[in-house]
Amino acid sequence: MTTRYALVVKKDCPTCALIEPLIPLLAEQVDGGLSVYVQDDPAFPGNFDAIDDSELEFSWRNEIEIVPTLLRGDGANCERVVGWDRAEWRKFSGIGDLGEDLAPHRPGCGSRTLEPGMPEKLAARHMGFGARKVELAAAEDDMETCFERGWTDGLPVVPPTPERVLRMLGGTDREAGEIIGEVPPDRVPCTIEKLAINAVMAGCKPEYFPLVIAAVKAALDDRFCMHGLLCTTYFSSPVVIVNGPAATQSNMNSGVNALGQGNRANATIGRALQLIVRNVGGGLPGGIDRAAMGNPGKYTYCFAEDESDPDWPSLAMDRGFEREDSVVTLFAGEGLQAIVDQQSRTPESLAGSFAASLRTVAHYKLFGLADAILVISPEHRRVLREGGWSKTDLREALYDRLRVPGQQILRGADGVAEGMPERLRNKLLHKFRDDGLHIVSLGGGAGMFSAIIGGWIAAGERGSQPVSQRIE
Repeated sequence: MTTRYALVVKKDCPTCALIEPLIPLLAEQVDGGLSVYVQDDPAFPGNFDAIDDSELEFSWRNEIEIVPTLLRGDGANCERVVGWDRAEWRKFSGIGDLGEDLAPHRPGCGSRTLEPGMPEKLAARHMGFGARKVELAAAEDDMETCFERGWTDGLPVVPPTPERVLRMLGGTDREAGEIIGEVPPDRVPCTIEKLAINAVMAGCKPEYFPLVIAAVKAALDDRFCMHGLLCTTYFSSPVVIVNGPAATQSNMNSGVNALGQGNRANATIGRALQLIVRNVGGGLPGGIDRAAMGNPGKYTYCFAEDESDPDWPSLAMDRGFEREDSVVTLFAGEGLQAIVDQQSRTPESLAGSFAASLRTVAHYKLFGLADAILVISPEHRRVLREGGWSKTDLREALYDRLRVPGQQILRGADGVAEGMPERLRNKLLHKFRDDGLHIVSLGGGAGMFSAIIGGWIAAGERGSQPVSQRIE
């Protein structure tokens, strides 16, 4: 097969100008001839008809990083030399007297393919996308278009340009076309590329993308019952809890205002999940989403757990993972309920406060329906630690304090119609199912306030279970 050579140059390169006199000689003497591609000025070189590569397609497809680059062969078998080195070029071309009058060595210049922002622009220009491209008229406002076409959650989104999507895809090694599952309620097959598009819209950085993928995988697990969570008239939405090194690497907030605004990772990772359910799965408020009131967590409900105390197991560890594992856990939760206890100085007293507040989840007379997360602040955790209590001690104390004779919480008891059915009168009932109470820790170092995230009233095998997913 005839060997063919290609030379990539640009006029704005002193080394390319240096070798310009050699180009006709190369074209005459190398096997198979020579094609010259110029990245900037089609009139360069002046002594040879070059191919205009100002769109940089040839340079991008051949991964040109330095000019001049002399290529030999095609495709995967292509060999190359870069810059100018007389001995190398003579050996590479087979021309023994090549460049006798030139300096023996000169470094090349950076290819235009490496200019700031150019790699993403070229990839977007020359590679294909699976998603449909939406063309806007010149007068259309891209932000307003996202609102008008129903792609937002009511807040502005970042327009998902091809360059931004490619940067997001750079946050994972997974193939863009890989199908991660079917997103409810419409059961639409969802690719990694579609996840990336919505992660861009949510405002994520590429380094958050593995966490988004893990959160979506957890949401698509049948045990989480995402479809049912969308359809319910209850308040609940997905709560995303992150444990392990990935939380620190993503600069997530587990301290002051961890459940509030201000942290980009907390805000956008949870938002990305919500946008994916909306834009890919069709989970639209007023459509399949029938929440009577909803809750602000339907924008985003995402935080990292405070794992600063090595003697306090994390939620992920409670669920069978190691401390060094990076894990996302999804919980179907409602809004935040405060626990104010600024007086307790013993674990026993504090456990009593926690139990009394936990009893009100969903309704103080409804038992065994909703799960809950008890969110403990550092100051309350200090009371437990100074009293010699572990997380296990707290869990056991809460279990004991949350058992109630059925006759106390029957329908009609205390003059309140709501409650448990008559058939449970003689039963000892527990507020939560066996695996229904979860304990996490977060918050600022000042303030003796803890909190409860109540769960969906359809919990367990007949409803939603928390799902944990390792972050890859």
